Amino acid sequence: MIKTKIKWSRKHLLGLADLSATEITTILDTAGSFKEVSTRNIKKVPALRGKVVVNMFVEPSTRTKTSFSLAAKRLSADIVDFSSSSSSLVKGESLKDTARNIEAMGVDIVIIRHRAPGAPHLLTKVLDACIINAGDGAHEHPTQGLLDIFTIREKKKKIKGLKVAVVGDILHSRVARSNIWGLTKLGAQVIAVGPSTLIPDEFKELGVKISYNIDEVLPELDVINILRIQMERQNTNLFPSTREYARIFGINSERLKKAKKDVLILHPGPINRGVEITPEVADGKHSAILEQVTNGLAVRMAVLYLVSGVK
Repeated sequence: MIKTKIKWSRKHLLGLADLSATEITTILDTAGSFKEVSTRNIKKVPALRGKVVVNMFVEPSTRTKTSFSLAAKRLSADIVDFSSSSSSLVKGESLKDTARNIEAMGVDIVIIRHRAPGAPHLLTKVLDACIINAGDGAHEHPTQGLLDIFTIREKKKKIKGLKVAVVGDILHSRVARSNIWGLTKLGAQVIAVGPSTLIPDEFKELGVKISYNIDEVLPELDVINILRIQMERQNTNLFPSTREYARIFGINSERLKKAKKDVLILHPGPINRGVEITPEVADGKHSAILEQVTNGLAVRMAVLYLVSGVK
């Protein structure tokens, strides 16, 4: 648990683009302190006792929503899971009005996932509650970026100087953006890898190297963070087929022979097995995919704890 006074001044967590390297490190260190809670017989601490947290997910989620719910409960907060399909949003009520009505019930922290980039930022202007971005369109997914970085630091004992590839559907990926912001601020070299149609030119301005050939960069990588091909966000054929994508960019055991012996494999999930990653790699010795899920709980406990302390 937290043993020393932590310096934190942000009421909201909207993205990693806004955070300094020191702030990112503070979240990671705080998460490290909270990870031990999940190993106890009684997995609960009173840090957020009396606080009310709402999971306002307007897009589907399994890992993130469940992780935030468990994180809030382990901090002894009251948690309400909001379902958009059974809310007044389907009747035409605006996000602003829905959120204000929810806050009027005494909510202290709103965790929001929304298809529209900037939705969490909008809520900061109309609510007094703390706002945590759980994914806004293709913009950012800060807690996923943080848990990925936490896992890398835990396994590799550092971030600075590592070569990390983000591979796949970068065009539609909020995870890619958060990872790039966080990793580059902590001193890693990030390489964006994928078909040219899935890597926007804007990424060249973020200080990352771009490669359209996974086999060329594979031998130099310390970490491979594999992104899901997001079929639901694609309106056009950006590559010939999933079979072709798997052949050219998929991480399989044969391709992995070209990598370093201690290369670390990450994937934010959900996984398209046989497309971006094969089952033997996803479940193999290099994979830390389930550890990412475990670490996500500690990271989200840290974020809830930190923002709740800012008046």
